[in-house]
Amino acid sequence: MNVELIKIIISTVFVIVVYPVARFVAKKLIENVAKFNSYDEGRTKMIGKTINVLIVFVIATILISIWGVDTKNLLLALSSVFAVIGVALFAQWSILSNVTAGIVIYFTLQLKIGDRIKIYDKDFPIEATLIDIRTFYVYLKTDEGERITYPNNLILQKGISINKASRSTKNISTKK
Repeated sequence: MNVELIKIIISTVFVIVVYPVARFVAKKLIENVAKFNSYDEGRTKMIGKTINVLIVFVIATILISIWGVDTKNLLLALSSVFAVIGVALFAQWSILSNVTAGIVIYFTLQLKIGDRIKIYDKDFPIEATLIDIRTFYVYLKTDEGERITYPNNLILQKGISINKASRSTKNISTKK
């Protein structure tokens, strides 16, 4: 057997062994954050799935590099795929920014289901109860019963205040 082939096999096995370890560490980190902040199970699963996709993407990139795939052709194919995806998602403005904002909200903001929040927007100020937090949006319910879908990236861009004293998930309906 060729020495170069042995190096490739050993590197591949190492990366494949690192994958479940990385997933386990990420899962424990997410569970600890969820437990510390008393996040609900659905929100924790959503972040777990998103982080897992990122881990798979990184592992696949490393394996492609180890295997010596011709990067010129690979980059051409990937750029074509990303161009099509970019055009398809252009109408949605920036779906990636909403996913990223959802992850940032999970790890940094102390938002929980049932919190009463006020969004300081010059044109459309909102005061409502948080009824759900998803990958792309948060769902709010006003005192008048109006349901509002609010993008995650705007939660980070606008000033908000959180009133945790009024937290009560018993009276909140999450049906959409």
